[in-house]
Amino acid sequence: MNYDLSWMLDSALELPEAQHAILVSADGLLMARSREVGRDHADTVAAAMSGMQSLSRTVSDFCNNNGSARRPQWRQTLVEFDHGWVFLISAGEGAYLAVSASPDVDMAEISFRMQQLVGQLGKALTSPPRERADIQP
Repeated sequence: MNYDLSWMLDSALELPEAQHAILVSADGLLMARSREVGRDHADTVAAAMSGMQSLSRTVSDFCNNNGSARRPQWRQTLVEFDHGWVFLISAGEGAYLAVSASPDVDMAEISFRMQQLVGQLGKALTSPPRERADIQP
């Protein structure tokens, strides 16, 4: 499957202060990127995001203080820098969505938009390509 999903990522960046978006496979391969992100940079960030997600899952027991034997479910990784934020969430089976934003982004709104995009991406990733009706076998 090799669908161009970059237009969907670009649409998620219509929120003020949102900057870049990439879709990453669980093994760290770039699946799609927003228009403003160069391919080489997106490949590097994709590998790093996969690693960040893996590290986040590994430390999930650190926040499990209720004595439950069940490991807490990973939902999101959020990293803050002087110049902005990186949000990382699950985008379905074996995929993650990463979005960067400036320090002034509305964090609730960007999280909401990312969840909406994940719903759209899920449909796009599971829908088979359409076949043209005018092609004779």
